[in-house]
Amino acid sequence: MIVIAGFYRFPVEQLDAVKPAMARMIELSRAEPGCGHYAFAHDVVEPGLIRVSESWQDEAALKAHAASAHMAEWRAASAAHGIHDRTITAYDVTGSRPL
Repeated sequence: MIVIAGFYRFPVEQLDAVKPAMARMIELSRAEPGCGHYAFAHDVVEPGLIRVSESWQDEAALKAHAASAHMAEWRAASAAHGIHDRTITAYDVTGSRPL
């Protein structure tokens, strides 16, 4: 399993305008084969900070996601709305346990 975690920022005045593109990205990504989890969350303390959380079955699923048409659409929409400070990290996970 591959877990993706990170964040990016949008200018606060762009948040409402970019939400439809975010919703589309989430909906289409969750429907992809190999997607276990896909979410964006607006940080409650820092306006404009969006937290990213994903899990993918394997590298092939993650690569297919990266090459998808909706990823290309998301990249264009997020750039048009001023995305910045993007920091996303992939973690290879060999096991899990409840906390």
